[in-house]
Amino acid sequence: MELSLSFQILMLLLPHFIMALGSRNPALTTMAAADQLSLDYYARTCQNSEAIVDRKIKHWVSKDYTLAASLIRLHFHDCAVRGCDGSILLNHWGSERRANASETLRGFEVIDDIKAEVEKKCPKTVSCADILTAAARDATVKIGGPFWGNKYGRKDGRTSLAKEAELVPAGHENVTYLIEFFQCRGLSLLDLVVLSGSHTVGRCTCDAIQQRLYSFNGTGRPDPSIDARYLNFLRRKCQWATEVVELDATTPTTFDSMYYKNLEKKMGLLSTDQWLYSDSRTSPIVKALATQQMLFYQQFAVSMVNLANSQVLTGNEGEIRTNCNFVNP
Repeated sequence: MELSLSFQILMLLLPHFIMALGSRNPALTTMAAADQLSLDYYARTCQNSEAIVDRKIKHWVSKDYTLAASLIRLHFHDCAVRGCDGSILLNHWGSERRANASETLRGFEVIDDIKAEVEKKCPKTVSCADILTAAARDATVKIGGPFWGNKYGRKDGRTSLAKEAELVPAGHENVTYLIEFFQCRGLSLLDLVVLSGSHTVGRCTCDAIQQRLYSFNGTGRPDPSIDARYLNFLRRKCQWATEVVELDATTPTTFDSMYYKNLEKKMGLLSTDQWLYSDSRTSPIVKALATQQMLFYQQFAVSMVNLANSQVLTGNEGEIRTNCNFVNP
């Protein structure tokens, strides 16, 4: 049964792969740069870098498990703008980090802590982009998710613009926008649905879902795609816009495939989540992943590698920041 569903997903996506081959594909540029990354990039220059990241993540997540989801999200926001170049970490006026869309991002202090330790052991060697990539992987593992091997060698970007961060999906875009957003970054329809599964953990502010609860699309009525009992729960939970609510109402602290099962029950918190189940282009993948947690784990690892290798800077294209918050003087 598992093999047949995996084959079904492959056949579903085959037309998209064929179309990509016949058009100008941004993934080609991504692949060319990613080819310069390697699993043993720091083997001689900073062989303990991954161990340092792992130890620090264990420390921080043990104090606050919600940081795990925050670090995964921080990594996505970094890769979603200009590729995985650490640009989300730059902290200056007009940067991605200062954008309205980035107000709820967390985990910056974790990356700063890791960077400080790495700099002590291996000065001017390990990029902030690579640290964030490793941190997202280790954070996933710490809350029960899969492990995957990361390739390293990314350089840190010198440009970070708030207006570009505003283009990152915020939870209300339609599926067509999501598909095009991912494709422009060399990511597939499958990557979109699988990476959305990271919403099996994490929280969002009630302000982001107020429209769904009370006046969907200006109708004065709630979003009809929300389960009635779940709607009542959310209305009780979100009496104030500043309150936070779990993205996965069933198993909020565990990295599992319950996110997809929730969508089948009309319990997707964000509009973008629930629409993945109702849209004919993405619903077959949602249904397959809902029934096979191991398939989700396996593909999540693959899709996170695809994300981390998206539009990276290598060679002389960037720098190795000594402080992740600022470009080098």
